[in-house]
Amino acid sequence: MAKLTRKQIAWRVAQDIPEGAYVNLGIGAPEMVVNYLPDDREVIIHSENGLLGMGPTPPPGEENPDLINAGKKPVTLVDGGSISHHTDSFAMIRGGHIDICVLGAFQVSQSGDLANWATLDNSRPPGVGGAMDLAVGAKNVFVITDHCTRDGQPKLLEKCSYPLTGSGVVTRVYSDHALIDVRDNSFIVREIVEDLSEEELREITGAALVFADDCVTLKTPDL
Repeated sequence: MAKLTRKQIAWRVAQDIPEGAYVNLGIGAPEMVVNYLPDDREVIIHSENGLLGMGPTPPPGEENPDLINAGKKPVTLVDGGSISHHTDSFAMIRGGHIDICVLGAFQVSQSGDLANWATLDNSRPPGVGGAMDLAVGAKNVFVITDHCTRDGQPKLLEKCSYPLTGSGVVTRVYSDHALIDVRDNSFIVREIVEDLSEEELREITGAALVFADDCVTLKTPDL
């Protein structure tokens, strides 16, 4: 079944971030978004560990061990960027100053509920981190996720079965199969990957899908 790589999903997210936006990137796949921002667009990237004006991943050999993102991966700082105390960083989040937050997800419901910090597997410790603050503090929440789990279970559902990170917070989902808006208690498909039929997408989704009248093929570079 046709699907995108994580890099391709990150690229697609980057194209939707508008000029002048303040954007927080969560740990994992969302971290890659900064590497694919259009060169002609000024976007201010925030990292919860205290970076404002975070730049892309440095070239091999040019890493600074004192300059890392929330996932402890090496990053750069753009001209004019700043480093703040963790408390000040979270004040930016809780104060409603973040336009977009990009997060991963275990599950997303059709009403926009987000579950991304704990599953029902007690053998693995949960890790909420700053996700709850980000989910409710950002003006828009974009989710990067595989459409299904490794064992083929849908992650887009009528109702989440895992503990919620935030209720009704998700704006848009970028999966490896489609770009889907979450609105009016519905999953609205805006883009679908090439060679994947509408029926095939419905079969791997745990909730009803509404295909937009202007739904188009989701196209990305080979990354």
